[in-house]
Amino acid sequence: MTAPPVPTVPPAPPRARPAAFLLGRRDEPRWSRPALWAALLVAALLYCWSTSAGDLNSFYSAAVYSGTQSWKAWFFGSLDAGNFLTVDKPPFALMVMGLSCRVLGYGTWQMLLPMTGAALGSIAVLHTAVKRVFGHGAAAVTAFILALTPITVAITRDNNPDPLLVFLMLTGTVLALRAIRTGRLLPLLGTAVALGLAFHTKMLQAYIVVPAIAAVYLYAAGLGLAERLRNLLLAGVALVAASGWWALAVQLWPAGSRPYIGGSTDGTAWDLILGYNGLGRVLGGEGNGGGGGGGGGFSGAAGWGRMFNETLGGQISWLLPFAGIALAAGLVLRGRAPRTDAVRASLLMWGGWTVLHYLVFSLSEGTVHPYYTTALAPGIAALCGGGGALLFRAFRDNRRWIWVLPAALAVTAAWAVVLLRRAADWNGWLVPVVVVLTLAALAGLLAFRTPAGPGAVRRTKLLAVSLVVAVLAALAGPTAYAVSVPASSGGGGMGGVNPTAGPSTGGTGGPGGGRGGPPPGAKGRMPGGAEGGVPGGAMTPPSGGPASGAGTSGDSGGTARRGGGQGGGPGGMGGADSTMLSYLERHRDGATWLAAVANSQSAASMILSSKQPVLSMWGFTGSDRAMTVATLKSLVKAGELHYVIVGGGMGGGPGAGNSLSTEVNAWVKKHGTAVKASEYGGSGSGQTLYRLDAADVT
Repeated sequence: MTAPPVPTVPPAPPRARPAAFLLGRRDEPRWSRPALWAALLVAALLYCWSTSAGDLNSFYSAAVYSGTQSWKAWFFGSLDAGNFLTVDKPPFALMVMGLSCRVLGYGTWQMLLPMTGAALGSIAVLHTAVKRVFGHGAAAVTAFILALTPITVAITRDNNPDPLLVFLMLTGTVLALRAIRTGRLLPLLGTAVALGLAFHTKMLQAYIVVPAIAAVYLYAAGLGLAERLRNLLLAGVALVAASGWWALAVQLWPAGSRPYIGGSTDGTAWDLILGYNGLGRVLGGEGNGGGGGGGGGFSGAAGWGRMFNETLGGQISWLLPFAGIALAAGLVLRGRAPRTDAVRASLLMWGGWTVLHYLVFSLSEGTVHPYYTTALAPGIAALCGGGGALLFRAFRDNRRWIWVLPAALAVTAAWAVVLLRRAADWNGWLVPVVVVLTLAALAGLLAFRTPAGPGAVRRTKLLAVSLVVAVLAALAGPTAYAVSVPASSGGGGMGGVNPTAGPSTGGTGGPGGGRGGPPPGAKGRMPGGAEGGVPGGAMTPPSGGPASGAGTSGDSGGTARRGGGQGGGPGGMGGADSTMLSYLERHRDGATWLAAVANSQSAASMILSSKQPVLSMWGFTGSDRAMTVATLKSLVKAGELHYVIVGGGMGGGPGAGNSLSTEVNAWVKKHGTAVKASEYGGSGSGQTLYRLDAADVT
């Protein structure tokens, strides 16, 4: 009699280690999870060490503070709690920082906490995505590259929205890869939601990666063509809904009750989306510079080589050559794989991410600040980690490919030497270190390439050591730039409006690529909106002692160590005249705003110093058409505004390129009563304070 078959028992899943969260699963190398934690720890130290209020952008700092005082200001992203004018960006990043400050108190670290969390989250998300396809070693290299990208370190120490933007774009892209791998619709809809939130962080920049996501999904997803097209259509509908709800809400809000949308020409969110923060960034115009080389003078002339110029080269391009070689070689190596091959799909996705960002940032004629290029970092990191792993396997297993990895490492070292020699008096020892480490790594890789025969275990270990040395050589330059941000007294170019890393190399894009702000002799409307230089002399504080209100929660005394701040609270770009502020508070007479000034940077300084609403009449660049004579009359007649500052260091002069400002200032001078500086104890500094009452309105 035949015995019954023994039922097959499926193997038990790998048991988790007692400290699985820290050490990983039992089927993972023991070094894998600790390597991720090490990358996160290094990043956290670089992002958080020795931050100060002076490192922040006061424009956003003031808007975050206003959002803690008014839920309406929080929703709109208003600069002031009185809700006259918004910042020139959508409000999601301000919302996140505002919620943090509402819960934990308003201060520097409370504001930066969400940005730091987003940047660390980007490292963890990208590590997971690369590990799933390319392996643990590739993921570890990817994590360290992203953590040590110089411009990413600089911008994460600021309160600009870019770290949150990158995290949301990265989350959406990883969800798209999951949708490609599994064939499920839900992850693809999650991509749409993530990109919609990214749109509400920095508008059309969130869409740069969309063509890559759509193309790779259409090509590589394991579904029929009709199903792929249907899913993309549904995701497109979800993307429109996730991207449009705020602009629609603004449009439906009663016009008389909503603030003027900063950066727009007509006070609407739609104009901001399509103009100043849309095609204006690519084509120039709309307050974004354009012509004369493009880029608004911050990142050098538009062109194919912009990412390698003296301004941007040290910020982002260290590993761009290696990433390009790894992408091309990886696609060749996977040339005969099935259409749904996960490795090739990942290469195409991260390659598409990198190429699209490279093209947009390189060729845009509008404003391109150096820190925009932080969005390139995840693509470069994934290609270097994942593509580098493919190159290493081909180097080890296929004699025809033995030259590709050494060539890529040699090109990387040569480019690092070029970048380091641009600032020859800065850490000159780095050049020989990079050269020696690269030569040692190449010698070890070639000597221990074949582990067969006697001593195979030892040769394998030495090969691994050689590979680690190659990674150290490639990361030496960017690490030095990254460490310069928290280590140097100058903050590696920190100062809120245009943060960069590393030494000055003679470019035009800010410290680390030259000093920030417009090129010498620039006139007219300042490009770059909230992220750029400060118009109207607003960075020059008027005379008077340190502003009142210093020492907000989370700050050491409220005094900025760098970035030129006197004002209290995070992001002080220059303290307001404390005697004038005291006078305005004493004579406010129930008005909503302490005073009206020409531009938003001046208003921001006064808001941070006084912790009271201050009205910006013409936005960041002084060119928004928010204030008219009719609007001013209505505010004065209603008792909501009594004081207007004209001329002087607080940016009270006419807004550049805005004819309305001349008309309004003329009306103020004719109908207002000038307040003598001696009445409030100030020197005036070329500015005049005017008092307006209902009786003055005719």
